Amino acid sequence: MSDPWYRTLVQAQDTIATTTSTFWSARGVKSLLLPVTTGSISSPMGLGSDSEPVLVELNGAPTYLADSMQFMLEYGCRLSPGGAYYLMPSFRGEMPDATHLNEFFHSEAEIPGELDDVIDAVEAYVRTMSGALVAEHAEDIASVAGDVTHLEDLHSSPASLPRLTFDEAVAVLGRLGGEVRTDPVHGFRTMPRESEQLLMEHCGGMLWLTHFDRLAVPFYQADVDGKAVAADLLMGQGETAGAGQRHTTGAEARAALAAHNVAEEEYAWYVTMKDRYPMLTSGFGLGIERFLLWVFNHDDVRDLQLLPRMRGRVILP
Repeated sequence: MSDPWYRTLVQAQDTIATTTSTFWSARGVKSLLLPVTTGSISSPMGLGSDSEPVLVELNGAPTYLADSMQFMLEYGCRLSPGGAYYLMPSFRGEMPDATHLNEFFHSEAEIPGELDDVIDAVEAYVRTMSGALVAEHAEDIASVAGDVTHLEDLHSSPASLPRLTFDEAVAVLGRLGGEVRTDPVHGFRTMPRESEQLLMEHCGGMLWLTHFDRLAVPFYQADVDGKAVAADLLMGQGETAGAGQRHTTGAEARAALAAHNVAEEEYAWYVTMKDRYPMLTSGFGLGIERFLLWVFNHDDVRDLQLLPRMRGRVILP
């Protein structure tokens, strides 16, 4: 109760929540109030999935705790043409570690437009949050982070963040001695956290990593010539936000499901929505605790929970 770390954490969480609301409201993007359960998880057990789903039984019926409600935000764009967002818990089943939580807060939005449009929105969003945190809590944050120059620099910089395509990043890592992993069966490439750190150091602290191999990301990301129209924002301890352009039509989504070896049955409604209401949208998800890792200049996301929740443990309260 007396630890200044947690008092500062509460202040930062509150500022992020209020800033998120005002930021999207000013842009005409509507808040959606959504359930935490779903039958259509966004990281199914198929190619490109990077998390384990959390299956529960609710009054005798199996369902999932949502790892993301991105699909519902795409639905929301059909109801709110300016876009939709939420700030709510998400759930992942893998073992927690310094950069992964089983239950975390997810700031997600979906807007009309292409990948570049949502990248611009994410940059404006993190700059706005950085400015608000400095304006309201500079002294407290400095007491736990050492200083707030990283927040001030991001907020005040007029320049867009650096970008590297995955292919460009592979070339850079070859010069820096970084590792890139290749799936032995399907041939797509991924990047470990250590290589993300090398790229951040190379680019001055943060960057967008874009256009991954198609099968390295989930089926819902659009693709062109075998490359996903997607991007990860690397800052702090690594990936903090993930963004992507979605398939516009049902035919595109069906082809992607097949390519990723994901059964269409649980996503029939999603494909049908794109059949009946084709719409070009792009969206992102930002992990609040991972963003706060960067804000607090810290290295373990488990310390950014007010009430810890960990796989296989009953924790009170």
